[in-house]
Amino acid sequence: MKNLAGTILIALGLTALLLSSCGRHHQKNVPELNIDTLFIDLGKDKIERCIANTEKVFNEMRKTQGLNGAMLYAEGGKILFRKAYGWRNLVRPKDSIQIDDQFQLASVSKMFTAEAIMLLHFQGKLDYDDQLTKYIPEFPYEGITIRHLLNHRSGLSRYEVLADEQWPDRCVPLRNEDVIKLYGTHLPDPYNQPDITFHYTNVNYVLLASVIERISGQHFEDFMQENVFAPMGMDHSYIYNLRDVDRLKTYVETDVQGHDMLRKGARRAQDDYLNGVVGDKVMYSTVDDLYKFHLALQYNTFLPDTIQREAFIPGSPTWKKGENYGFGWRMSNKHPGVRYHFGWWKGYRTYFIRDMEKDRTLIILTNTDAGVSGESIWDFFYDTTTQIPAASINPNLGFD
Repeated sequence: MKNLAGTILIALGLTALLLSSCGRHHQKNVPELNIDTLFIDLGKDKIERCIANTEKVFNEMRKTQGLNGAMLYAEGGKILFRKAYGWRNLVRPKDSIQIDDQFQLASVSKMFTAEAIMLLHFQGKLDYDDQLTKYIPEFPYEGITIRHLLNHRSGLSRYEVLADEQWPDRCVPLRNEDVIKLYGTHLPDPYNQPDITFHYTNVNYVLLASVIERISGQHFEDFMQENVFAPMGMDHSYIYNLRDVDRLKTYVETDVQGHDMLRKGARRAQDDYLNGVVGDKVMYSTVDDLYKFHLALQYNTFLPDTIQREAFIPGSPTWKKGENYGFGWRMSNKHPGVRYHFGWWKGYRTYFIRDMEKDRTLIILTNTDAGVSGESIWDFFYDTTTQIPAASINPNLGFD
């Protein structure tokens, strides 16, 4: 306390001396110092040009390709553009889409299933090289590991084809446990033996969701809500489920309707018996929640980097037609440094692209099966005419 008091007295003395000196040597026309004038946003002009260019590109997509949905673009740690376009219901266009509306993510759901598996691995509840039959002992195919499912290297055939042939009533929802039983009963020939090649098949992520249920003792939608969405602050995300539904209704009860785009115009996409299957699709979310997910991955606030980084590592030693797959993320020789996923399912198309080297993120959610041109999206994403300075957390500030 004595040292503190001494320090205060010295500071007061220096202040008095400074004021006295200023009084004796008064200078006219000395401007007041505004702390804000000490800082200049060196990227302001480029940011403004980038925002204008982004708006121009997506307005053009709206006019020429019928873009109908919500989008968010961020670069250098800054959200530069977020906007909603079009109508919730194209058959009766009266309610405009809002930026916080929820869309079905289709196959973009897979990255969240993978994240949940990585969480269980981090908690020591599974190993990636565990046999699938350790958790689902009745599954009739040997040699498939959790890692094979994550990387799409199980060799299993499509469950959709099996269900279309063997499920008796398409007004009754099919569920994950039913999928497992169908494989056990009918033993469809696999495409390959496990770990031979990368072959993208939705059943891999259906089985991963079932593994999560078997380990946690929770329904998949409850596990995801409590252990993934809530910790990331994704308050507008959920897994659609038909668990307690005996017979399908005509449409999914949601504000933003999915649409099939026909020659005669838009038609509302009906609910489907395959919507009872989770893990590979049927997650609903918003562009803002997906950006929260991006930030959690960017700064390792959900899982440590030693765990999270494996999601972005190619899972196959050879790239099939230049394509590869991590844990829920696609990668391509055409797009070095980029991890992404697109999705389509029953009237929705989704696009999630992350350039991990240049810190650029593009999220587009649409409620039409036509979506927008993939070529247009990549052309925009690689337009570097208005690159802006990067922004990041200073590692010396003590953030984990």
